[in-house]
Amino acid sequence: MLLYPLWIRIWHLLNAVLIIILITTGVLMQFTGPDSQLLLILYPGSAKLHNISAIFLTISYIIFVAGNIISDNGKHYKLMRKDIVPGSAIQLRYFIWGIFRREKNPSPVTEENKFNPLQKTTYLLVMYAALPLLILSGIIMLFPDMKIIVLMGKGFYLFADILHIVTGFMISIFLVIHVYTCTITSKPGSVFRSIISGYRETEE
Repeated sequence: MLLYPLWIRIWHLLNAVLIIILITTGVLMQFTGPDSQLLLILYPGSAKLHNISAIFLTISYIIFVAGNIISDNGKHYKLMRKDIVPGSAIQLRYFIWGIFRREKNPSPVTEENKFNPLQKTTYLLVMYAALPLLILSGIIMLFPDMKIIVLMGKGFYLFADILHIVTGFMISIFLVIHVYTCTITSKPGSVFRSIISGYRETEE
């Protein structure tokens, strides 16, 4: 079944590359500096690459939101109360226990339900909460001389800095878990093949 249209596949690949670049360069900037002997040559380039990638990520995010509005892909992000409780709890139990006992997936992938309740809850938080906060705090740090930021004071800039680091860390953890959960399906490699071809194999 076709679950991932071409624009989603292109966006997903671009987003993955940009996020990996941002995590790598962000770590370099966080733990090294212009006066550091370690990675001294890479530091200036990392800062520039981080900023450029951040701009492209912002554009990519705008395209993602617009695409969800004008296409039916947005329906997969509509969260119901039952998706949070008990849906997410049931799916979490399956991922950490049931799947290793060869139990049946409580929320198999269908054309109408591309995401299970746990994925839907997590993706909604990441794409519509964490990522916007990451982008907004990044803009504040990229343009610290903007009049409104100057008026807010140094405390506001420090808050944006901490928020940027925290949301960046959260998205990094999400990326690791996201890749891991893609490897523990009943058909190994099927998720990775589907994001290339667009077609998802059934779990039966």
